[in-house]
Amino acid sequence: MNEEFPRRKALGKGLEELFNSEILDYNTVEEKIVNETPKEEIIKVNIDELRPNPYQPRKVFDEAALKELSESIKEHGVFQPIIIKKSIKGYEIIAGERRVKASKLAGLKEIPAIIRDFNDTQMMEIALLENLQRENLTAIEEAQAYQKLQETLSLTQEELAKRIGKSRSHITNMLGLLSLPQIIQDDVNNKKITMGHARVLSKLEDREQQKELERKVIEEGISVRKLEELTQQSSIVKTNPQVKRKKEKNEYYYIQEELREKLGTKVIIKQNKIEISFTNENDLGRILELLNIEVGK
Repeated sequence: MNEEFPRRKALGKGLEELFNSEILDYNTVEEKIVNETPKEEIIKVNIDELRPNPYQPRKVFDEAALKELSESIKEHGVFQPIIIKKSIKGYEIIAGERRVKASKLAGLKEIPAIIRDFNDTQMMEIALLENLQRENLTAIEEAQAYQKLQETLSLTQEELAKRIGKSRSHITNMLGLLSLPQIIQDDVNNKKITMGHARVLSKLEDREQQKELERKVIEEGISVRKLEELTQQSSIVKTNPQVKRKKEKNEYYYIQEELREKLGTKVIIKQNKIEISFTNENDLGRILELLNIEVGK
């Protein structure tokens, strides 16, 4: 049974301040909404009345992960209410689409929800951040999310990097993937090639060379290191040819680069030590989560 919400709730001063802060952290936004919402304002909504956030960057959901979440919901219920916005017909999901999909799998008809008045820009920002900071987007989905944020908020790459707590080089490398032919982007999404391979290919100018080298990666199982060596050949045209600097790469260079891409931050390997940089507590938490490290409080 669907309950009527007594009045439309705006974001509130606290959340407006969060959206205007230098760094926007999704966990802080959702936690603030949930913690500051009185229990009587958490309503039960018919799942059939819910529609996905139109700005949702994730197109493919991990079926195994959804199944695992649905089993947990069957046993324990939905602990965290989703956040929604009233629309002309039904509601749009601002945050919690995975919970909605898993609840459907679990056979639920209703789900706890909190209604808030997000504007279109905020809806897009919160959907993109939920996925960037909580989910494992494909490299292409992540790049598209950055592009949408940058365009909508009119940010430079440096400003975007600060806004979401990533390194500038990570943003630049990810956005570069969107210059690849669509067929290669599709192969990244379908995990036929890795993001590391795609990053190397994105630095090439000739699209036919990109496709030919990608074919070799798929058919011959070429490593990222080998692919990079192939692109150094004089017949390969780079997007931004640069004068080679006489800087010798250490033996861990490729591992270092892969870690930088995975963690989205500066990583240095030297003298049998790995140095991982982070900007603040939220950024450290993000890195620990990527490494599957849980730290007790």
